[in-house]
Amino acid sequence: FVEINKRSVGTFYENLAARYLENQNVMILERNYRNKRGEIDLIGLDPDGWLIFVEVKYRSSEYSGNPLAAVDERKQWIISKVAAGYLMTHYRSLDVKCRFDVVGIEGSEIRWIKNAFEFR
Repeated sequence: FVEINKRSVGTFYENLAARYLENQNVMILERNYRNKRGEIDLIGLDPDGWLIFVEVKYRSSEYSGNPLAAVDERKQWIISKVAAGYLMTHYRSLDVKCRFDVVGIEGSEIRWIKNAFEFR
């Protein structure tokens, strides 16, 4: 029950982040993209032509910790490996203009951090 509830909360905030990005003229290409290495919450194309891999993090309040700090080195490594798989599957190349962004949602505040971390 707790896991189902946690998943539905995650889906709600991923959808909120997707709408926020769409309002910033980002075209969402994938939601919850999975391969054998893990999952990326959102994959999109920004108005400048960058392919963006987006991790969405939600915290109900500042007391729950900074949502952006939750994307630690281990999580960055997983996202990087999933992104490499996506690039090879969809573009047959790793030489694509892309970056890793984080959308942090804390309470009702949404922060979009572009280029939040480098490929690992």
